[in-house]
Amino acid sequence: MNAIHEDFTGDISPHWQTYIKGRGSLEPTGHTLRFANTDTTRREYTDAQIDDYQGVPRGRLPWRAPLTMTVRARFSHTPDELSGTAGFGFWNDPFMMTGARLPTLPRAIWFFYASARSNMKLDLHTPGCDWKAATIDALGWPFLLLAPTAPVAMLLMHVRAFYRRLWPVAQRVIRVREAAIDADMTAWHTYVLEWGTARARFLVDDAVVLDCDTPPRGRLGCVIWLDNQYAVVTPGGRLGYGLLDAPGRQWMELDTLSIGNF
Repeated sequence: MNAIHEDFTGDISPHWQTYIKGRGSLEPTGHTLRFANTDTTRREYTDAQIDDYQGVPRGRLPWRAPLTMTVRARFSHTPDELSGTAGFGFWNDPFMMTGARLPTLPRAIWFFYASARSNMKLDLHTPGCDWKAATIDALGWPFLLLAPTAPVAMLLMHVRAFYRRLWPVAQRVIRVREAAIDADMTAWHTYVLEWGTARARFLVDDAVVLDCDTPPRGRLGCVIWLDNQYAVVTPGGRLGYGLLDAPGRQWMELDTLSIGNF
């Protein structure tokens, strides 16, 4: 796959597969595409999503560096009000959400949102929730070498002094870098993700929000979604997952989407 462009004035490209669960829906407006969740409940998983990796072996996922993704988007609610997770970018679908692949460790590069119930505290200097630019690549030999020390390390992470000293090392090993995005989510913005072989850059309206040397390696699939889940993953070993109630309607709206080599 070399390039794709969507302006959402007609049918979306057959390149995309849809993944609709619960009270989720995809709503073309004639010039945009809305990813909507309506009256979600914690009793049912809800998701409105398009992607290009369902049924595709990980070794044949369609995208790899170098490339640029450009998205013009807005949301119905502010970070204090939006419930669940949402975003756009690339990952390896490590948790078998859309197919019968074996589970694996995560690789991702994306603009990612998680509401306050989530706590994925993987970057020392960035909150475990909110709207952010992020990379992760835990599929590498440094992580495998350190994995046997994980039980002791997680205990030490509960001591603040050890956490601040040890977690930057672990963070480097799993190639995590994140930066909070200080932009009004309800306004239209142009989001640019530059995924290079040695560096990654994220821009919002031409302003750089993250420039890092931790781009994921290998092939990934593209995903654009809005759902009602939350997750907890912390260096101290706290793990959790669940679904959220969100009365009424919330949505993410895309005006344009472009992916191509640079």
